[in-house]
Amino acid sequence: MAHHQQRRLQAIAERAAARKVDASRHKCFVSYHAEDANEIETFLEDFGSEFIARTVGVTEEDDFIDSDDTDYVMDTIRTKYLGDSTVTIVLIGKCTWARRFVDWEVYSSLRSSKHSTANGLLAVTLPSVANTSRQLPARVDDNVEQDSNDNAVGYARWMKYPTRTASLRSWIEDAFNARTSRSDKIDNTRGRRQHNSACT
Repeated sequence: MAHHQQRRLQAIAERAAARKVDASRHKCFVSYHAEDANEIETFLEDFGSEFIARTVGVTEEDDFIDSDDTDYVMDTIRTKYLGDSTVTIVLIGKCTWARRFVDWEVYSSLRSSKHSTANGLLAVTLPSVANTSRQLPARVDDNVEQDSNDNAVGYARWMKYPTRTASLRSWIEDAFNARTSRSDKIDNTRGRRQHNSACT
């Protein structure tokens, strides 16, 4: 079931990207909680023309996730899912913070290796939680930092749901540029989440 949903979202993303021919678009990996699939679908339909989506989401059905070799798991997520993406967009719903796969995807995104540099990181709040208290995944929160004047100074940015395609496009561009301009701000020191947390 999870792979079916994943394939459906990928197909929607590819159709949306095909609506526009634009060589300046960035390749983005979309990280989300499966319970938010309807909102993810809407996001991809409305804004998917502004980036080229890479495979969306790790699932329980992936055969590599139970390995005890953390490096192997993270490298596989990087090569199988993140691929040649340069920006990771984390779509924030009510329980996104509680999901281990979201943490793993962000962990892999922020890892540099001999094959790839770290992705830019952008968190976007979904409409269903826009007016509620919501929690960022801890690893994303580690990289979203404000100074005393409420200016964003960390590696990542946390934005409200976009109302215009141009807004999302500029946020993605900023995340892409952060790979060089703010790379010293990356905080990927937190231990990898081992289990999902309860979320009601």
